[in-house]
Order: sequence, then structure tokens, then C-alpha cells
Amino acid sequence: MDEKMNPKSEIRKSTISELDDSVVSMPEFFDGIAKIVEQARTHIERSVNVAMCVTYYEVGRLIVEQEQSGANRAAYGKKLLDELSAYLTERCGKGWSVGNLKNARQFYQVYSPSIRQSLISESEIGQLLPAQFVLSWTHYLILMRIKDADSRRFYEIEAASQQWTVRQLKRQIDSSLYERLALSRDKDEVMRLAIEGQTMEKPRDMLKSPLVLEFLDLEQNSAYSESDLELAIIANLQKFLLELGKGFLFEARQKRFAFDEKSFFVDLVFYNRLLQCYVLIDLKTGELHHQDLGQMQMYVNYFDRYVKKDFEKPSVGILLCQEKNDNIVELTLPQDSNIYASEYSLYLPDKALLQRKLAEWTAEFEETHGGNGE
Repeated sequence: MDEKMNPKSEIRKSTISELDDSVVSMPEFFDGIAKIVEQARTHIERSVNVAMCVTYYEVGRLIVEQEQSGANRAAYGKKLLDELSAYLTERCGKGWSVGNLKNARQFYQVYSPSIRQSLISESEIGQLLPAQFVLSWTHYLILMRIKDADSRRFYEIEAASQQWTVRQLKRQIDSSLYERLALSRDKDEVMRLAIEGQTMEKPRDMLKSPLVLEFLDLEQNSAYSESDLELAIIANLQKFLLELGKGFLFEARQKRFAFDEKSFFVDLVFYNRLLQCYVLIDLKTGELHHQDLGQMQMYVNYFDRYVKKDFEKPSVGILLCQEKNDNIVELTLPQDSNIYASEYSLYLPDKALLQRKLAEWTAEFEETHGGNGE
């Protein structure tokens, strides 16, 4: 009998059709199952990371305590690590090279002072130690090589709160984010960086000195236009948002508005959800002039009067330029202006130079204010 005329075939097709309809009508069910699986994977990954950090911390602690009991610490320490590496490799498998044991020892030496201060008592270390490690072991391998404790603590806070990948953490350290933020703040706010990370409470908090755009792959001394710069930023928007900092959302490029029968264009328009305000960015490939500041003032005024809502904060204007004269900026803009000029760099800054600048700035501030910040 022809299958088209077979009643059983018709029943089978009807059943399949009903099942298909059932599958299509259950996206929420499938989505719920997927979320459970994803949460489980995240939990497993988190548990593995914590277990690794606790293990290396405890291994480092025991190595340090054993080394301290040796007569000749240098010779004894080398022999100890060589023999321990061979023993653990034979008993536990790969992953216990002398280099890894040295990392465990350094991990304990770097983090034990702050961890012991945060623990209530020595007897509770087993229960509370896992809560101290919120990043992966690979993150800590990078962090523990930062000598300055304040800088290291800042990057640890930001990596955790912003969920930086290892690559993003390394990039922020290489770009001297801590030093650039510190040089844009007063002493009290510099101290807050190490305690709270980067805060966004006022427009000036978004500034860095300078903004580093090495990811654009533009040559510092080559001839490129403002349009080239803009296109490069759009092509690397995710990295640019990371460099801008917390809370930035991209809205538009070449945002047009008309006023008095003339058209004007803002290069880049962002919104900062933490500050609840528009952030307008104009790009300048050369030296900044007072006319540029006046033009940005007009842009900000327009957004404040015709775009922003009553609940939103005043708009902020940032002129991103290669070179600026602070005296011209100060003389051109009103003291309560929400407009800022910020230099950018197309290569990673000299970290040692920025560190020296920060040390000199801190020493000068303390000398001027008697060392108490008052």
C-alpha cells in the first residue's frame, strides 16, 4: 500500500508534528536547563580555582616554615625544593616542578601578611582561607610579581570586580593603569585606589594621564587623520571601553544634531551608567586649541538642554588629544566646567617613569601639606 494512503503513516506524521510543536513551544524549559548547566560549570571552575590557590598557599607555607628551620637557608632551600619536586612528581604526577614550588613559596610570602590580618584567629584558617582567593591561580601568578602592595591590591580588586581575563589583567598592568589613575587624583583618592579600586563618583574619576591606545595599531609618528583614529577606535571598541573604565556604554559615532539651521557632529557619544550622564568625546590628532574647547562647550550645552533627562547628571565633554597646554585649558574653561582635556598615547607608557613621577608627586604633596594631607 502506498505510504500516503497508510493510516499508520498518517498517525506517525501527526505524532511527529505534535512533538515538533511541543519542542518549539518550550524555549523557557530549554533555557532553564541550559542555565543550570552553565551555573554548574561556573561553580566547578570556581571550586577548582579556589582549591588550586589554597593548595599552593599551604604548600608555600610549609616550604617557608621548613626552610626557616634550616642552618644554611640558601643551600638548604635549593636542596629541599629539588628533593620535594622529585618526590611529588613521582607520587602525585606532573605539575610540581622546582619552578612551581618557587611560585607557591612566593605566593605565600606575598599574600600571607594580608591574609593573616584578615583572619580572626589562626585556628580558623582552614575554614576562612578559601574565601580569600577570588581569582584564578594564573591571575595570582601575575599579581604576586607586583612589588608595590598598594598597586597589587588595586589590580586584584579591579580584576575581581570587573571580571578581567588574564589577558586583560596583564594589559592593564602593562599600561600602568594604577599609576595613570593615581597621577590624575589627589593624595586621599590615591589611597582609596588601593582600598576600593577605581571609583566612579564624579566626572574627574574617569580621567587617566594619559589614555593608552596601543591596541589601535597606529604609528605614533605617522600621518593619520582624526577619521582614521575614530575608525580604529570603533574597530577596537571593546578594548577602548576597557581603557575608558567602569560603566561606559557606547551610543553613537558622528552623532548629528542641528541648531540654528546648521549641522554639528560629535565624534563619539557614550553614556556612563554609574555617573548617569552622557560623555561626549572629540578626537584631536594634533595640539589642542582654545577653539576646540569652545566647540566642546557648545556640544555639552546642547546635550544638557535638549537631550538629557531631568534625572540625569550634567553631560561631560572630553577632548582626546595628542598634546595639550594646561594653562590654555584652565584659562579657556570656567572653573565649574564639565569639560576635560586628556592626552592619549599610542604605545605603552614607561612604567618606571610613571612610578618615579608618582613618587615625586606624592613627596611634593606631603611636603606642601605637612605629610598629613590637610
